[in-house]
Amino acid sequence: MSTFLRLLGRRLLVLPLMVVGVTFLVFFVMSFSTADPARLALGESADAAALEAYRETHGLNRPLLVRFGDYLWRLVTPEVSFNPFHVKINLGESFTGTDIYSMVETAFPITLQLTFLGLLIAVVLAGVLGVVAALYRDRWPDQVIRVFSIACLATPSFWLALLLIQWLGNIPGGASVFPAVITEWVGLFEDPARYIDQVTLPAIALGVPVAGSLTRVVRTAMVEELDRDYVRTAIGAGIPKHVVVARNVLRNALITPITVLGLRVGYLMGGAVVIEMIFNIKGMGDLIFQGITRNDVNIVQGVTITVAVAFIFINIVVDLLYVLVNPRIRSV
Repeated sequence: MSTFLRLLGRRLLVLPLMVVGVTFLVFFVMSFSTADPARLALGESADAAALEAYRETHGLNRPLLVRFGDYLWRLVTPEVSFNPFHVKINLGESFTGTDIYSMVETAFPITLQLTFLGLLIAVVLAGVLGVVAALYRDRWPDQVIRVFSIACLATPSFWLALLLIQWLGNIPGGASVFPAVITEWVGLFEDPARYIDQVTLPAIALGVPVAGSLTRVVRTAMVEELDRDYVRTAIGAGIPKHVVVARNVLRNALITPITVLGLRVGYLMGGAVVIEMIFNIKGMGDLIFQGITRNDVNIVQGVTITVAVAFIFINIVVDLLYVLVNPRIRSV
């Protein structure tokens, strides 16, 4: 436990620096946008005096570092309502005057749910297939799983989503098992059956390609662990092989897959944005699409920072999992 707490403390100490660094990088890149916030906010008919007044009022004429400082100060001084569990981060406003935080507050949980479900499918598939492939190394189950994993790895999530809609969606020629387009998002606790219907195809489209790459990692890690001396010694001493695999091999072999899994979460979140567009899900993908089509830099900036910070937190959780999975680890 002391190792876990030390690691948690170190990660929390560097967390503010990582968040500030990511925020500055996004802010700096978005500053190169050719869009004129004043023109987008006031319209094409606005005269030069009105445009200049808008820029002066909103600080658009100030240097980049000064504007970033103001933006960062708004981020680190959140608004706390009467409900202490509801903290509102000031992400600014869109050019139409809409509060960006309220938009993200509605959309981000949807994207997070799709990411988690895709991750769950990937972990279950990769865990089962990777272990089976390692236990039946170079035999026909291993060969079949290898072909399947390569096929999954080579399949883009958006293309798989289109195939799933054609095969299982409620469109002409499809099996009409699942909805092809989500007209209205329904929460899990509102209507569990409808929720499962609407997330099944997007989650499969997200999880299967990741499962393909993760299966190969799990198999390789298991094979390396099965070849170690302690496994042969334990089996030679009369301990059943399935007991050795379940108690020792699996835990020791999980370190590498967990590392890869932490990196794949970013891929899943990015893929969820595209999948949302295909299934008409009003998540972060819809917000980014709105920001791009309207040339609204503030929306794109707020969404990007939110996703980047979430990715930082997820990787911290992955680092902590190292110690929980294998307590022998002293530093990460």
